[in-house]
Amino acid sequence: QVQFVESGGGLVQPGGSLRLSCAASSTIFSTLNMAWYRQAPGKQRELVAAITPRHGTNYVDSVQGRFTISRDNAKNTVYLQMNSLSPEDTALYYCNIPGRESTWGQGTLVTVSS
Repeated sequence: QVQFVESGGGLVQPGGSLRLSCAASSTIFSTLNMAWYRQAPGKQRELVAAITPRHGTNYVDSVQGRFTISRDNAKNTVYLQMNSLSPEDTALYYCNIPGRESTWGQGTLVTVSS
């Protein structure tokens, strides 16, 4: 089982930015598709961004143009740069392997509020 440790969340004002990090315990990280998910209060968890081993990316429409997913295979880490944040982005953010989800980490809380 791959383990994930997410970090970088916090309280930010609307229009602000945050950069999330996710460290994965995997010897084959560089071969894995990776994704960021979020779960807002009272809502189901949704996938918001994904990245292939060769850095191809996909985003859900609601974050397209505002969020950027990236990875550093040497550090077994995937990142999510979030810009132009709005209150609708408030959620617990997690990373995992899309389609082959392993045990979920604790996530990192992002709160967008004035």
